[in-house]
Amino acid sequence: MTTTLDHRSDIRPARSNAGAVVTRPAPPRSARTSRPLAYGSRPLAVDPRLATGLGAARPGIQQGKPRIHIATPQLELSSKPAAVVLRTARLSGPIFRDAAAEQTDLSISTVNRQVGALLRAGLIRERADLAPAGAIGRPRLPFELNVADYLTVGIHIGFKVTSITTHDLLHRVVGAIQIPTPEGDPEEVLAAIGVSARRFASRWTGKRALWTGVAIGGRVRDGGFVDHPRLGWEKAPVGRIIAESVGLPVSVASHVEAMAAAELLVNPDNSSASFLYFYAREMVGVAFSVDGSVHTPSSGPPVIGHFPTGATELLDPNRTGQLEPTASDTGVVNAARAAGLTVEGIDAVHELARNGDDIARKILDERALVLGRAVALIADIFNPDHIILGGQAFTDAPLTLPTVAKAVRETTVAAKRDVRVSHSGVTVQQQAAGAVSLDAIYSDPLEAIALTA
Repeated sequence: MTTTLDHRSDIRPARSNAGAVVTRPAPPRSARTSRPLAYGSRPLAVDPRLATGLGAARPGIQQGKPRIHIATPQLELSSKPAAVVLRTARLSGPIFRDAAAEQTDLSISTVNRQVGALLRAGLIRERADLAPAGAIGRPRLPFELNVADYLTVGIHIGFKVTSITTHDLLHRVVGAIQIPTPEGDPEEVLAAIGVSARRFASRWTGKRALWTGVAIGGRVRDGGFVDHPRLGWEKAPVGRIIAESVGLPVSVASHVEAMAAAELLVNPDNSSASFLYFYAREMVGVAFSVDGSVHTPSSGPPVIGHFPTGATELLDPNRTGQLEPTASDTGVVNAARAAGLTVEGIDAVHELARNGDDIARKILDERALVLGRAVALIADIFNPDHIILGGQAFTDAPLTLPTVAKAVRETTVAAKRDVRVSHSGVTVQQQAAGAVSLDAIYSDPLEAIALTA
């Protein structure tokens, strides 16, 4: 279920330190040991101003500020044994331990150790009902991912709309809402979004919320600080405020890189291949993945909104000559209005085109042509095995996809380009936020579960 509010608001809430998201059962004994604030190969960044809160109470117990964990997402298919076994449970469960060892190339003893640890952590469960007749011993019990007891919270902060989702450990969307992205001071905006996320997640009583993931445009710095020119944010403390408001550990990632990571989760068998992910909606952006890992430049994601578009007829009535003002949803709406169409938003332009309006159809075709040329030029730089198109500029306009494909063919220097449309479709923003919310668990599940204790 997705609920959409179609107006923006100016929200200036009072600050709030989060209480509980859900009632959490006590963690398994093995997860209560003290651990450093890190998972994977990258350290968790913690705002030093909040250091006094790190040893405070668990969320839900009013004893000062909850502990703050702000993670740098890995956005890769982890090779840690526990992560590999968990991924096998996600993709192939229910599965027997010997079959898991064969699939993963891990020794049976390693698989047994990891299965035991993941069972104690509660991330997987055994299926005694599927044991073969006459089987003796727990190794003959298949295991699978535990989708009954846990969830994560995903937040995609867009220029106009913010999506809030809950996900199970299979990366499936359990529930979703959309709210207008509030306007105002970044800290107040983020606090309002965090409160909405906490309230939404609290609907799932009896489930333990493990992590929050935030996908957002712009540049994400270490510690979850974000520079977002379109929103006018500079070093906005996204990680800290969302962690405080929701009361969970948080990971923050660039949204296009997160979308590419979601594609890896959907198609892990293609991890050895490289792909270019090209996103277009209100913003445009690209990410590159190779060998099962999304490339995350330390200086921030590639910026392509200023790329030249060349001459246009109906698009870009202000003659900016730049990709994002021209091909964004706002750019399309501006072009439609300049051409004399009465439209409130991008959906109205699509509706007119479907009903046979020539001007609306020409505007959308011209957008497809501009985007296709940009896709081809960027693909010529990276030379990927595949190109994946994501965002509503593609998924909401299926009739213009042949125009995109033709523009790619006519522009690229390659003999052939493999161009695909994202499996996520219209839920791409939700899937991106979900990928970030599950990143810590998928990358190092035992460390992540310990951090939520």
